[in-house]
Amino acid sequence: MNNKLTLIATSAMGLEAIVGKEVKDLGYECKVENGKVTFEADALAICRSNLWLRTADRIKIKVGEFHAKTFDELFEKTKALNWGDYLPVNAEFPVIGKSVKSTLASVPDCQGIVKKAVVEKLKTHYKTTGWFDEDGPLFRIEVALLKDVATITIDASGTGLHKRGFRIDQGGAPIKETLAAALVLLTRWTPDRPFVDPFCGSGTIPMEAALIGQNIAPGFNREFASEKWHWIGKEKWDLARQEVEEKAKYDQPLDIQAADIDHRMIRIAEDNAEEAGLRELINFKQMQVKDFTTTKEFGVIVGNPPYGERLGEKRAVEQMYKEMGQAFAPLDTWSIYMLTSHEGFEDFYGKPATKKRKLFNGFIKTDFYQYWSNVRPPRNKD
Repeated sequence: MNNKLTLIATSAMGLEAIVGKEVKDLGYECKVENGKVTFEADALAICRSNLWLRTADRIKIKVGEFHAKTFDELFEKTKALNWGDYLPVNAEFPVIGKSVKSTLASVPDCQGIVKKAVVEKLKTHYKTTGWFDEDGPLFRIEVALLKDVATITIDASGTGLHKRGFRIDQGGAPIKETLAAALVLLTRWTPDRPFVDPFCGSGTIPMEAALIGQNIAPGFNREFASEKWHWIGKEKWDLARQEVEEKAKYDQPLDIQAADIDHRMIRIAEDNAEEAGLRELINFKQMQVKDFTTTKEFGVIVGNPPYGERLGEKRAVEQMYKEMGQAFAPLDTWSIYMLTSHEGFEDFYGKPATKKRKLFNGFIKTDFYQYWSNVRPPRNKD
């Protein structure tokens, strides 16, 4: 196996720069493009990036990239790749695909041809003429065509990285963990400051804040498809998981408060936090946002409030935005961040945002409204 691999961390639209910063923080130079961050690294990086990247969707290995306008071309160029370096003789290798603005528009045909090409190459590599049983570790192959360029990858994550492995229940429409982590990272919150989520729902945002605050890797509690790959090996995974343990700051005190109007959601959020081992770090409370008061200073409020997208909800949501603006008005040392698709948010909140950032919550186009405090915290004497 070649020591240098090309890895791709896929990203939701609008989060690419944050994923890129995370990859750099792991020590890898990278290239940020639409929907993905590409970097050259070794096999250990597969373990580390799966465990540590909070805002990426998946980690993929790029096996090859080439022009393909005909099925013949797709077959031959796929077959020319070194599949024997990656796939053992018993590999399970389903093929998925997508095609955008390409001559080869039929995705099922492209998938079938790539599968056939891989089979032919493996037959030569393993000197066999029979069928492959495919009863071993999973190597999910993807053929992605964009403007007649085919990119062939293997998925090293398995289940998407937003699945942290400890959500018991989620209630209504939960925010994805990857987006929640991005919202927290965008605030530049530090663990020595108070953190509040007044619309916590099933607890996703405060739980991501707790993981960030104690530098706990988001993948610490789950398994990945590539853990069973022979050419990475148990040793590298053990090494990466050991690093996760060593870097965690379990004794870092945190002041995280999570509230919701619905007592059932508070119960669900508490159960989820308990399952993740974060229950002691978060103070949950049933409360309406208009009742929020605090004597603390220099905190950060992050919320994903109702958007009022459903018929009949809009008026109530606008009233709530108004009350929120009034409740938060005295907090001149606090910075406030709200994600919503409601385009009139600033009018109802009663104040224009310092900055807005376009983000997608699932398929909903939203803005992240940022209200920065202009009062600087006192310098630490030490």
